[in-house]
Amino acid sequence: MAAKALSFDVGDYVVYPKHGVGRVVELQSTEIAGTSLDLYVLRFEKEKMTLRVPVAKADSVGMRKLSSDKTMKDALETLTGKPKVKRTMWSRRAQEYEAKINSGDLTSIAEVTRDLFRADDQPEQSYSERQIFEAASSRLARELGAMEQTDEKAALAKILEILNKAAAIHNKAKEAANA
Repeated sequence: MAAKALSFDVGDYVVYPKHGVGRVVELQSTEIAGTSLDLYVLRFEKEKMTLRVPVAKADSVGMRKLSSDKTMKDALETLTGKPKVKRTMWSRRAQEYEAKINSGDLTSIAEVTRDLFRADDQPEQSYSERQIFEAASSRLARELGAMEQTDEKAALAKILEILNKAAAIHNKAKEAANA
């Protein structure tokens, strides 16, 4: 396992599953309880948070480089699919959605974004649905923005455009089926 050590350099964008996209701002060596420890210092601008991750633990906590173009393309393709809403209790679905978001898996995050998206002509979301949707779409937008070297706002606009187009297509199909 030590042979497969991930190496991140200062300035690299990385994804930390529970917090999303951050940037390695420093490599630090510190001594804790008489043991020398090498740390990645990550900065998450949106949350105004700094996180120190031991180099030896980076792999086991799921820290990774930004997704490949293919993975991002697959995630954006997921957004165009038909939303899948399970008929289980909201509390159970909310837990599943949170777990998908915190997994750091781009396709899972895209699924949550797609499933909780509401077009303007659709019924209003509950507060908690909107919160989870915003968390998922923001996480997706930050990674897309970092990959395309743009900001989160522009990336989110692109995501919402894809979702609105997909919703229009699904609504037409639904109307045709009901006619």
